[in-house]
Amino acid sequence: MAIRKIVTKESPILHAVCRPVEHFDEKLWQLLDDMAETLYKAEGLGLAAPQIGIRRRIAVIDVGEGLIEMINPVILKKSGKQRDVEGCLSCPDQWGYVVRPNKCRVRAQNRNGEFYEMELTELGARCACHEIDHLDGKLFLELVDEFVEPGEEA
Repeated sequence: MAIRKIVTKESPILHAVCRPVEHFDEKLWQLLDDMAETLYKAEGLGLAAPQIGIRRRIAVIDVGEGLIEMINPVILKKSGKQRDVEGCLSCPDQWGYVVRPNKCRVRAQNRNGEFYEMELTELGARCACHEIDHLDGKLFLELVDEFVEPGEEA
C-alpha cells in the first residue's frame, strides 16, 4: 500500500467527469487499498479517485462504521434535507454550510465487480453525495450557502 498525493482544487482533474471502471483486477485492488490508506492518513471521511489524480468513478468513505468502497456509484434515491458544515481534503482550510439529502440509496460495485445497493443516512449520506459529486467534476464549494472561517468549523 502507498499513500497518494491529494491534489487541490486548482487541478483540472477535479473539474472533469470521471470515466467508469471497466476492469476489476489487482491494479484496481491496489488503488482501493492506497485510497483507504491515504484517507486514513489524511484523517478524512471520504476520498474520490480524482482527488489523487485518477479520473475513474471510484470513491471510499468511512464515517466510523468501517470502510465502504464504491465503484461506479449512482445515487438511486434521495430524501430529506440536512444542512451542515463541510470541508474537503482537496480544499484545505475551506469550510462552509451545504444542504444535502438526509438519506440516499446508492448502487455501486465492489472491488470484484459485484453490484450492491445500500442506504446511507445523515453523515453517511452527506459523505457519499460529496464523493459522488467529485466523480462528476463538482466541488462542495459550488454548493456552499455560507462560508465558515477556519477554526470555526467545530
